[in-house]
Amino acid sequence: QVQPVESGGGLVQAGGSLKLSCAAPPSVLNNNFMVWFRQAPGKQRERVATISTGGSTNYVDSVKGRFTISRDNAKNTLYLQMTALKPEDTAVYYCSWYPFRFWGQGTQVTVSS
Repeated sequence: QVQPVESGGGLVQAGGSLKLSCAAPPSVLNNNFMVWFRQAPGKQRERVATISTGGSTNYVDSVKGRFTISRDNAKNTLYLQMTALKPEDTAVYYCSWYPFRFWGQGTQVTVSS
């Protein structure tokens, strides 16, 4: 398996929380710059959060203070903890790694107002 497998999405009310998971092939998390993206209907795919091999993280301004990216190398899993969700966070969420050749099916997050 080369493609990542995202999970953990769902329907949640505004203000709620979700934790997304991304299962990646063995050793990918150790050796790659990992990224969570999202794509809302009619919009371009957007980079939401990144984590380097050294553990440095970055976030798009719209999610700073609400989302946290993390990884568990032993479990080959990348996470995105999302809190204080807003309707504008509604999108399909994907994970990938540089140079972004491999993509999964994504996981749908829907936030109701």
